[in-house]
This record gives sequence, C-alpha cells and structure tokens, in this order.
Amino acid sequence: MHKVAIDPQAAQALAEAVGEALFARDPASKALGMHIAEMRPGYARMTMTIRPDMLNGHQSCHGGFIFTLADSAFAFACNSHNLNTVGAACTIDYLAPGRLGDVLTAEAVEQVQAGRSGVYDVTIRNQEDRIIALFRGKSHRVGGEVLSSSGNLV
Repeated sequence: MHKVAIDPQAAQALAEAVGEALFARDPASKALGMHIAEMRPGYARMTMTIRPDMLNGHQSCHGGFIFTLADSAFAFACNSHNLNTVGAACTIDYLAPGRLGDVLTAEAVEQVQAGRSGVYDVTIRNQEDRIIALFRGKSHRVGGEVLSSSGNLV
C-alpha cells in the first residue's frame, strides 16, 4: 500500500476551510464566545474568555465550560482533515481554577491516527500560560466529508 503525498499548502488551506465551515454551523461554541485562533491539519487552537455567567459557587469557572472549550478544540482538530469525525471517549484533569476575565486557550494536537480512530491531547492554559486542565479525546471517523470537493458544506 502506497501513501499519496499531500501538498502541505493544500492540506493547510483545507484545514482552514473546514474550520471556518464547522464554526459557521456551531452555535454552541459561538454562544460561549469561543474563537478559532489557529487551524492546521490535526491541530486546532481556540480561545474563550471567562464571563460572570460561567462562574460556579466558588467564583471559579465551572468545569463544564472548561470541558466544552477543550471538547470544541478537539472536534475542530479531529475534523481538520475534512473527514467527518466524532468523539468516542474523553477524559479531563482539572489542575487549576479559571477566574473571571481569564482568557483560556485550548490547544488540541493529534497524537495518532489509526484507521478510523484517533487520539488527541488538549492543553488548556490561561493568559499567564498556567495549565488549567489536560484533556485526552479519542475520535472515530464516521464516513463522509465536512466539505465537498467543490468546497461546499456536505
């Protein structure tokens, strides 16, 4: 079996187009104020600012919001190759609190792709580069593409 060489510029352009298309139809990430900072094949970096309505009773960011940021970055990285991919399992370790006004950055990195399965690590940091949480996600490709060969949503 021979692997087909992929033009790095074309792969980058495709990852960016997929990111734009997915974000355009992702009301959950947009409602939480997330933004895509960078897309590459097998990689996504997203940001989110902690708002007052994201705080829990301890006045720190509710873990569910941190998880959602990590999960969104995971989803964008998984789909960056333009193959429809969903999460199959994930874990998160919370290491430090997020505080009101913190700008969290989730960096999702593809570790391995084996057949229809993949493993991605996501590191969530605040604006001071302090690690807030570590997330590991397992992905599963479900068939089809995010964008058609003409660049339209499928």
